Amino acid sequence: MLGRWVLGYPTSKPIATKSLRTVFMKKIYLFTFLPAKVLTTASLFATVLTTASLFFPQMLHAQDEDLLSLLGDEKTTDYATAAFKANRVVNGHSIENTAKGVLDTKFSHRFSPVRQGLYDMFGLDGATIRIGADYGVTNRFMIGFGRNNTEKIIDGFAKYKILRQCSGAKNIPVTLAYLIDAQIKTVKFADLERNNKFSDRLYYTHQLLIGRKFNSRLSLQLMPTLVHRNLTTSPNDKNDVFSMGAAGRIKLTKRVAINAEYYYVPEGQIESPYANSLSIGFDIETGGHVFQLHFTNAALMTYKGFITETQEDWFFKDGDGRMLTGIRFGFNISRVFTLVKPKLQ
Repeated sequence: MLGRWVLGYPTSKPIATKSLRTVFMKKIYLFTFLPAKVLTTASLFATVLTTASLFFPQMLHAQDEDLLSLLGDEKTTDYATAAFKANRVVNGHSIENTAKGVLDTKFSHRFSPVRQGLYDMFGLDGATIRIGADYGVTNRFMIGFGRNNTEKIIDGFAKYKILRQCSGAKNIPVTLAYLIDAQIKTVKFADLERNNKFSDRLYYTHQLLIGRKFNSRLSLQLMPTLVHRNLTTSPNDKNDVFSMGAAGRIKLTKRVAINAEYYYVPEGQIESPYANSLSIGFDIETGGHVFQLHFTNAALMTYKGFITETQEDWFFKDGDGRMLTGIRFGFNISRVFTLVKPKLQ
């Protein structure tokens, strides 16, 4: 039923059963014979309602646009991620951290030099081994430990990401991390007649990692490093050895990247024969695994090992003038396990 009201004025009979033509004729009749005062009031009221119906939605729409524009002007902070595929470049650390609540197990091998050819399967007959595990306490702080078969060294470290590269509301051009590493040599002392102390087994490393992801394919980092040795190989060796490292990564495909790492030790710190460590290799990501396959002249995987005790260059001459190579094949295999699932925001 349409009711008894037409344009705000009461009718004498229901109009539900009236034809459409009758209804319109009734409206015309009402407008024709209504008093002027009533007609003027009704017209004014209808005009106000019509005007409000036309402009009020537009006002609400304009207010919505203003609010959306304010939200659009609010800047967000975008952090650079995945500068490297793993928290190691080859032997040394990268600027990446293991994520919070994630356990990263690592199996690392460095084989003998390839110069013996098929006789020892290009060095595969001999290997130095490290097995370790890293854990992300927070997204900025991680810890880890490992054991090496050479000198039966147990090593542990802690790494904290001080700055994170970002743009937008905050603009920080580089990522900065600090690493402290300690190593304990548990092999028996060779000279039992000497006054051996427990402190002679300890070695320490302090390192700053300064890196930048320039684009989706290129990342570079610098690693000023200080290695402290309580017991040195030669009396003329310095206990504190400074080294400057440099590393880079070039992304080749979605799952493959090439890495390079070099540590330079300035002269006058180590008397015994040593060489600067150089490593080049590939990172291959397959689901929860990262395979790092590389060639290096460093046999050891501890900081005091590959920085102060690498003895052969990639190419060198022996005492008879023959050109030899100190290149050896190696790999790191990383497998991650999520122990604590991240909370949903």
